[in-house]
Amino acid sequence: MLVPCHAQVHPAWGDRGDGTYANPILNADYSDPDVIRVGDKYYMVASDFHYIGIQVLESADMVNWKIVSQVYDRFDMPGWDANNHYGGGSWAPSIRWHDGRFWVFFCTPDDGLFMSTATNARGPWSPLHCVEKVERWEDPCPLWDDDGQAYLGHSVLGAGPIIVHRMAPDGSRLLDKGRTVYTGPVAEGTKWLKKDGYYYLIIPEGGVESGWQTVLRSRSIYGPYERKVVLEQGPTPVNGPHQGALVDTPSGEWWFFHFQSVNPTGRIVHLQPAGWRGGWPEIGTDTDGNGIGEPMDSHGKPATTAAAKPCLPQASDWFDGNELYWRGQHSSRLMPQWQWCHNPDNSKWSLDERPGWLTLHADRADSLRPCRNMLTQKAMGYGGTATTKVELTDSTGSTFAGLLCNGKQFRAVGLCSEGVFTECDGRRTIVAKGRFKGVCLRVVTDLEANSHRFFYSLDGASFSPAGEPFAMSSGYWKGMRLGLFCYSTADNGGHADFDCFVYDISGWPAAGKGWR
Repeated sequence: MLVPCHAQVHPAWGDRGDGTYANPILNADYSDPDVIRVGDKYYMVASDFHYIGIQVLESADMVNWKIVSQVYDRFDMPGWDANNHYGGGSWAPSIRWHDGRFWVFFCTPDDGLFMSTATNARGPWSPLHCVEKVERWEDPCPLWDDDGQAYLGHSVLGAGPIIVHRMAPDGSRLLDKGRTVYTGPVAEGTKWLKKDGYYYLIIPEGGVESGWQTVLRSRSIYGPYERKVVLEQGPTPVNGPHQGALVDTPSGEWWFFHFQSVNPTGRIVHLQPAGWRGGWPEIGTDTDGNGIGEPMDSHGKPATTAAAKPCLPQASDWFDGNELYWRGQHSSRLMPQWQWCHNPDNSKWSLDERPGWLTLHADRADSLRPCRNMLTQKAMGYGGTATTKVELTDSTGSTFAGLLCNGKQFRAVGLCSEGVFTECDGRRTIVAKGRFKGVCLRVVTDLEANSHRFFYSLDGASFSPAGEPFAMSSGYWKGMRLGLFCYSTADNGGHADFDCFVYDISGWPAAGKGWR
């Protein structure tokens, strides 16, 4: 059975190539986005939660984005090697440019407030510095005032209140216990902007699925703050249009980034035109005349100083070292779209052991969920096809390796000593018996219909179904992921070599080299 790469061509999203764009501009799980402009370039970070890294994206036009680095490659904190931190990790990071450096601040719900800096967005990033060891903080953002005094605002797990601290100018520590400046309905996502003598707090309220965007302003950083709702769903299909960043262009235009929660993809990113009237931002379009903006599904692109060709964040990888790679703690390097689901064990993966292949050595696990060698990237678009080739070396009969989909559920198709298997939340089923050295694996995704299916091939050309179609759900605050894995149910397991990961996104040109 020959499986087409795409079931159908979907409506455009992102850059249309004619001077306009269609929302979402990033049809993937970049939740809680924060964006800044430095010169004529734009930089974005987003929540990665338990996935390792905080990806930094760069754009010349606010619409087309590439991943240029990751802020960190592991958490050096007690317990983070234990593979049980789902839903932990980086919550709603902020990115700022100050004193010739990029600054990223974020909280984890259990470990504290952290900071890292870099003079170049491509890195290297400084080792994570714990600004405050504390539990239950979230969504921090720094502000360096005109007089040199630094501040940090944040909310508290469970969404609120908004608290402001004085901070050392070098970002290394907080100088007081903080002062509550605002309490509201699920008030979180603190982002600062100072403009025309006003301190603005750009905050979401109302919750992920159905909230709205609020702006607070005051002449004093400690308030009292005036409040105005500036963006809501209204009659549009865009639920919960909130939590993001107000950004200007060199020509003086203003734009607002926000997310929309969509199952199973996650929190996808929209871009809205914005402006100012009477000292308040106006966002989107007010179709019902109630004075509150609503999201637009398309618009002319921002008037930026550089033209950019339509593109997507990186997805496919031939493991050949010819692209921008994120260097780990040894000689191997990974492209920056890849994120480990847990703290990596860098002794158990390599791009050098078998040049042109990714080698994953098995770690001990009973199933996919606690597997430490789980390398993932975001599912993207309205659908697509991801294909890999895996070869297994296993003398114990206990090693399982292959292609995964995870979110709330953990599903996979892979190769073991008995043949080709599928896995669903710890339950494994053999779908093709045999002693196969290698096999090609594929998943065809339909993210609109939320129907996905695994396939396998012994010759790389004719693919057969591996199990029935299945649905996925967002889980642990993150959307659906695709990726690669290798684990063993016994000690001294084997290893798997992956030849490539070819990910074609429906409605966009196929990956450069195509499936080979």
